[in-house]
Amino acid sequence: MKLKYLKLISPLIFLSLTFLCRQVSASGIPALEPVVKDDRILILAPHPDDEAIACAGVIQEALKKKARIKIVYLTNGDHNQLAFIVYEKRLVFRKGEFIHMGEVRRQEAQKAMIGLGLKQEDLIFLGYPDFGTFAMWTRYWASPKPFKSLLTRMTKVPYPENYSYGRDYIPQNILSDLQKIIENYRPNKIFVSHPADTNGDHRSLNLFLSVAMWNLEGKIPRPRIYAYLVHHTGWPLKRKYHPDLDMPAPEDLKDAGRWLSLALEPKAVEKKYNAIGEYKSQTQSSAFYLFSFARKNELFQRFSRIKIDSSSTPNPASSAEYALKDNYLEILCTHPADSHDVSRMHIYVFGYREDIAFGDMPKIFIKVNTNSLIVFDGRKMLEEAKVELLSKGRDALIRIPLELLNNPRKALISARIFSNAAPYAQGIWLAAELEREK
Repeated sequence: MKLKYLKLISPLIFLSLTFLCRQVSASGIPALEPVVKDDRILILAPHPDDEAIACAGVIQEALKKKARIKIVYLTNGDHNQLAFIVYEKRLVFRKGEFIHMGEVRRQEAQKAMIGLGLKQEDLIFLGYPDFGTFAMWTRYWASPKPFKSLLTRMTKVPYPENYSYGRDYIPQNILSDLQKIIENYRPNKIFVSHPADTNGDHRSLNLFLSVAMWNLEGKIPRPRIYAYLVHHTGWPLKRKYHPDLDMPAPEDLKDAGRWLSLALEPKAVEKKYNAIGEYKSQTQSSAFYLFSFARKNELFQRFSRIKIDSSSTPNPASSAEYALKDNYLEILCTHPADSHDVSRMHIYVFGYREDIAFGDMPKIFIKVNTNSLIVFDGRKMLEEAKVELLSKGRDALIRIPLELLNNPRKALISARIFSNAAPYAQGIWLAAELEREK
C-alpha cells in the first residue's frame, strides 16, 4: 500500500517542485510576476536610455503577451556634457547645443523603442531639466522663481514635441503631469527608478511617483510598483557586455525590499543590447557601463508598506531607526563600528497630508555636523526650529517636532550618514505612514 501511495503522489511532487523552480530565477532571486495580456504597464524613465537599460526585457514580454505599455521620460537627458563632447567630437558650450542634444536623445529613444516593437504614441516625453529635478524636489516647492538649468540656461521645457512643452521648471508641474498621465492611463504595474539610486533624477522620479500615488488613493486602483536600479557604487560588476552572466542584487540593498528577477532568453538579451546601442550619444563614452546591463535577467525591488509608530522602525538599507514619541519624530542614526562618532548626516523629512497640497507642506532638511545642526525648510534656514540633537559615541538621536512638519500623516524620509567624507549609508528614501498614539 505504501508503495502505491508513493507512486500516486510522486507526479504531484514533481509538478510542485517544477512550479517552485519556475518561481526562482537562475540568480536565486524569486521570479517577477508574469506579464499577462490584461496588464497596463507604465515605465517611468528619468532619462532616455534608462528604459532600455533596466526594462527592455519587460517591454519585450509585454509586447509578446499583447499587453498595453507606455513609457514616460522625465527629462530629455540634456545635461551630459562629457558624453556630448565625445559624441560631437568638439567642445559644447552654447545653450542651444545642449537643447539640440536633448532632442538627439529623444530621437534615439524613439528609434530604440520602435526597434523593440513599440509605437511612437506609446512614448511620452516631459522634458524637465536633466540633473535638476532633485534640486527642484528638495528646494523649489516654495521658490518664487523656477529652477534654471546650468547648461541649457532654460527655466521651462524647451522641446515643442514634448508633452510638457512650455511648462515652468517647478516641482508642482512634474507632480501634476505625472499624476494626470497615471490617472488617465490607469496602469496596474509601474516600473520606476530606485529610491536609493545615486543619480538625483532617478531618486526624484521615485519620490514624485510616491506623492502622485498618495494623491490618487481612492481615485484609481492601486498599481503594483517595481523599482529598478541603475546607478549604485561598485555595481554591477563585471562591466562591459556579458550576456552569459546573471545580474545580482547589490549586497547593501538586499534587505531593503523584495527583489524579483525577470529571466531573459538569449534573443531577448541580444535585442536589449541592440536597443541600448541605439543611444549612440551615450554609448560612445560609456559603452562599458551601459552594456553591462544586457544580461540574463533584469532586477526589480518591491517595498512593503512602512509604518512608523511608538516602537522602533529600522531602515534595512541604512543605519537608521525611526519612532514617534511625545509629538516628535525620532531618528536614531548609528555609525559603523570603525567610526568613533557620528560626525555628519543629511536628513530629509517631507510630510504629507490629504487635506493640504503637498507643495504647501514643510520640506525639512537637517544638516548635522559633529554636535551642531542647521535646519532648512526648502531654501530657507530656520532659526527657531526646536530640533534636538542628542549624541553619544556612535549614536545620534535627532528629535523633530511633528508641529514643525505640520503634523503629517505620511512622510518621505531619508537619513544619509557620512564617514570620513564618504557616504556610509546611501540614504534610501522611505515612504512611511505615521501612526501617532491616540
